[in-house]
Amino acid sequence: MSSTAPSLRDLARTLGLSHTTVSEALRNNPRVKPDTRQRVQEAAQAAGYQHNPLAGALMSEMRRSRTGTFRGVIAIVDLDGPKNRPLASARHHRELVKGAGTRAEELGFKTEYFSMGDEGLTPMRLDTILQSRGIRGVFLLPVSDNPDFSRLDWSRYAGVYTDYVIEHPALHSVCANHFRSMFTALQRLHTLGYRRPGLVLQGHHDERLMHRWEASFLAYQKYSGESPKVPPLIVPDVEPVSFTAWFRKHDPDVVLCHRAEVIGWMEGCGARVPSTHGFCCLNIMMNPRPCSGIDLQANLIGARGIELIIAQLYRNEYGVPEHPSTTTIPGAWRDGPTLRDMTQEAKKTRPRNARKTVAM
Repeated sequence: MSSTAPSLRDLARTLGLSHTTVSEALRNNPRVKPDTRQRVQEAAQAAGYQHNPLAGALMSEMRRSRTGTFRGVIAIVDLDGPKNRPLASARHHRELVKGAGTRAEELGFKTEYFSMGDEGLTPMRLDTILQSRGIRGVFLLPVSDNPDFSRLDWSRYAGVYTDYVIEHPALHSVCANHFRSMFTALQRLHTLGYRRPGLVLQGHHDERLMHRWEASFLAYQKYSGESPKVPPLIVPDVEPVSFTAWFRKHDPDVVLCHRAEVIGWMEGCGARVPSTHGFCCLNIMMNPRPCSGIDLQANLIGARGIELIIAQLYRNEYGVPEHPSTTTIPGAWRDGPTLRDMTQEAKKTRPRNARKTVAM
């Protein structure tokens, strides 16, 4: 062979095999005899041949669609499925999928959605589908518990998980920057005049994110210099009895929580939102009710996840990474009707005879 990297046809000619056999052997197709697969792969490695997954996928897609155009395909895999998902997280997942699809289109790819939970799609069946279609990129949607996607043959795929931690297998991940988002919220609340913020979390949610919401809140309390401090309420389930007892005892002037139904519980204690007390939602997409609070930017998380997968495809990086990384996206503040408007408050307290200052 020449000193330059050989083509697939060069390998086939040298080994005395058909182009198709060499191609299938390099993709570990079980239809090729194990000893033939090993001989082909050893020869390819010795010759410096590198499989181009996008070229392989191009031919597969063109044969399947019978068109002259090609767009690489990335699988969006949902382990739970929308039918098994709580309504509170459904909007977040839809935005992830939307952001991923839009960004993929911009980069010359398309996405295909696979629901394992609702459709009874097994990992083995999914593997077969992905291989037959030449799909090498896998975009994993988040699940509420510890996810387990280890039953896929990851030696064939480049994958990204769209939440904080995945250990089975330990893939690259992209998610919201929860620690920074909490600081953003607390700083904004301070600007609005709130001095006794109280945090309410479901324990499982806090643990799943390795206590980043709680850690950021406690760090802010420690270094902000504000006192007295309201202890966070972290319970197995956020429900009216424990919330009401905590709210009456500690009297926070603003509550930070994911769930907007606590507003009704606050009002049951005599609070009026937003005139006497405020509510800050830690993920405004979890509630149909408009709220002030943090937009975790699921659309942007989806887009960034697609970018990370495509980068791996171009670099021929497959399998479980040796050093998995986490990319975080800062949340964005969104004004809403559950916090007082300091501009309006200033107008109310302004002397009637005060004159406007006119810039000259």
